[in-house]
Amino acid sequence: MRVYLPATLRMLRQLVDDKQLQPLSGTAFALTPSLRESYASGDTEELEYAAMREAARASLRLIAGEQAEGEKTDLRRVVVSADADEVTLRPDLDHAVVRLAGPVQWKDVAAVHVDSAEAEDAVRAAAEVIDAADLGDPDADFTLGEAEDHELAWYAPQEVPFLLELM
Repeated sequence: MRVYLPATLRMLRQLVDDKQLQPLSGTAFALTPSLRESYASGDTEELEYAAMREAARASLRLIAGEQAEGEKTDLRRVVVSADADEVTLRPDLDHAVVRLAGPVQWKDVAAVHVDSAEAEDAVRAAAEVIDAADLGDPDADFTLGEAEDHELAWYAPQEVPFLLELM
């Protein structure tokens, strides 16, 4: 199953170094039967994109967590697309949420999606209000939408080390 793992640039660097990535709590996102049922229409590509956007929103939470811990963090959302076999559906958490049995191996990475530098201000603002947006604050939701208006750039796995070197 194709899964979308929320990450940060720090986590992406660790994936490149360690050749594996353990998602926080094993959480990832995917095109699940529950996600498919929640949409009135949409082909597989559109629904996979919806799962990837959920992972990008979760990346904001990871960025906010790094900031709260006082770590210097890069202000770019990261989503790692990979193929995983041992996946448990978690519709009790959300339509697209799945849990992975273990770490994702570098050889299973299909692509990496990363914000461009132009998104950093919007990502900074969204990371500061992500909790309020989750609780329904309309102003925070608007701020979150500004970050989500930035499309993530696509990188093949072999391009990722060079991308990180240039940052």
